[in-house]
Amino acid sequence: MVELAFPWALLLLPLPLLMRLLPAYKESRDSVMVPFFEKLVELSEQRPEQGARILRRDRMQKTLVLLTWLCLVLAASKPQWIGPPVEQQKSGRDLMVAVDLSGSMETRDFSRPDGDSIDRLEAVKLVLEDLAARRASDRLGLIVFGDAAYLQTPFTDDHQVWLQLLAETEIGMAGPSTVFGDAIGLAIKLFSESESSNRVLIMLTDGNDTGSTVPPIDAAKVAAASNIRIYTIAIGDPTTVGEDALDLATIGRVSEVAGGRSFQALDREQMRQAYLAIAELEPELYETVSFRPRQSLHWVPLVVVLVLYLLYHGYNAMLSLRARGASRAA
Repeated sequence: MVELAFPWALLLLPLPLLMRLLPAYKESRDSVMVPFFEKLVELSEQRPEQGARILRRDRMQKTLVLLTWLCLVLAASKPQWIGPPVEQQKSGRDLMVAVDLSGSMETRDFSRPDGDSIDRLEAVKLVLEDLAARRASDRLGLIVFGDAAYLQTPFTDDHQVWLQLLAETEIGMAGPSTVFGDAIGLAIKLFSESESSNRVLIMLTDGNDTGSTVPPIDAAKVAAASNIRIYTIAIGDPTTVGEDALDLATIGRVSEVAGGRSFQALDREQMRQAYLAIAELEPELYETVSFRPRQSLHWVPLVVVLVLYLLYHGYNAMLSLRARGASRAA
């Protein structure tokens, strides 16, 4: 189907007719008065008239000018080819993952599938790789936190880029502390800039909050008011004491306030089961977007004008060459 983007441009079609209503252009020139003018008229046998000469176009020229104007106006109206409706599926959920990079994450109390011991961060990366593979419909983001919270990856549909930036994270790169509440605050800010109404935050930590600007529970209340669900996964040994002790009460309360759930992972398999449980609570969500592709055809009438002028001048050039050849032969 063809549609005009600027149909009002067709109002320019009668403009040449209006131009014909304007008075003809006249150019006055100096003339020479001679005393024997009447004698010249008598000898030339021509009747003196007002000096004016109008160049007349032949029929082909008139037709060419008319077609040129029609094509130019049509090009100005920008005809477009409207294709059939195309439906695309886009991400229906924004899922932010916040990972604790404090010094305690280097504790090697997790293991690979082959039995080799690995630190907690390496175990988190292995499980998150599986998460990304299972969340093809979600836009993923990544926050890392330690002494402060930092955005590692904004929301993106490109899961390969997300995984690459996850792989580049290192223990201690954000500092040795754990600002749990500030990480929630940064996530709230990022979600506020998102157009998605389905917002999920997954937080992984192996310690307790050590000095956030906003207490974790207060931040969770703000998140709940912003329609953000928070799922927390506590990593490591709950019997740990001191600064690295797990504050399970606060971690659980954060999820409860923000409409999510709290999980505890003592090993990689428990962490994986936590992600599977979250996947069941937050099934994949797609949004269908329908649009009709548009292809501009404004160039077609311009090409027609170019071809017409080439044919016209080519035809005149051929006639001129024939006339010259005939005159030389004579």
